[in-house]
Amino acid sequence: MASRAVDVIDTGPSFTQADADALNARFAGVDAATMLKTLFAEGSLGRVAVVSSFGTESAVLLHLVAQADPTVPVIFVDTLKMFPETLAYRDELTQMFGLTHSSVVQPDPAVLLAKDENGLRWSWDPDGCCEIRKVEPLKRAKQGLDAWISGRKAFQSVTRQNLPRFEIEEGRLKLNPLGDWTKQDLDAYFETHALPRHPLEAQGYLSVGCQPCTTTVKPGEDPRAGRWRGWDKTECGIHSPNDPAPEADEGELPPGYEPAF
Repeated sequence: MASRAVDVIDTGPSFTQADADALNARFAGVDAATMLKTLFAEGSLGRVAVVSSFGTESAVLLHLVAQADPTVPVIFVDTLKMFPETLAYRDELTQMFGLTHSSVVQPDPAVLLAKDENGLRWSWDPDGCCEIRKVEPLKRAKQGLDAWISGRKAFQSVTRQNLPRFEIEEGRLKLNPLGDWTKQDLDAYFETHALPRHPLEAQGYLSVGCQPCTTTVKPGEDPRAGRWRGWDKTECGIHSPNDPAPEADEGELPPGYEPAF
């Protein structure tokens, strides 16, 4: 009697560095809009979502995604320390672009109670604050995804130079469609498509994160100079510099966050 085949659960990564290299080669010189439309139409990304901060430049990527496929899920991490203007901007863009699967993930209340009961951890341990309010919630939201899309651009900071369009992070494919865009490219796209600006940008906030840890940026400064000013910190922890190899049924959102709209 032949032995019965044993079912084996595949726990390996969904994508490898070879996949990222092949995609970087395939889409070299292809504009971001065409690239996204092609990938979404092919379904080659598997379970994919956009992670957006709804910051000063977020409208460009969200508009590109919406034009390609407005049903692609969009994840927003609400740290419970956001500017009211950011929350209003999120609502405005979601409605304007017709994004149908926009959702919010928040910190675990039990973790906040244990590690940031008075809500002031940002003032003495910004890394720890980011970990419990942003990194862990997003990690939870990415469970079940095969790929995710980031809005990072190389020009934003020295920690984001040499940013590839496709990279691997913990077995997931990570896309940076705007990695090679310049500030001039972004401004031109805003103007061409009449996209609304973040309400705080006109006040000098060139990069907007949590309210306690974001200040205005002076002329000539790095666009992210207003983030964690006075601390030796340039990233929240969601992205490591250049992200060295450093998550449902179709139409369903990854587990761990609640619909917001």
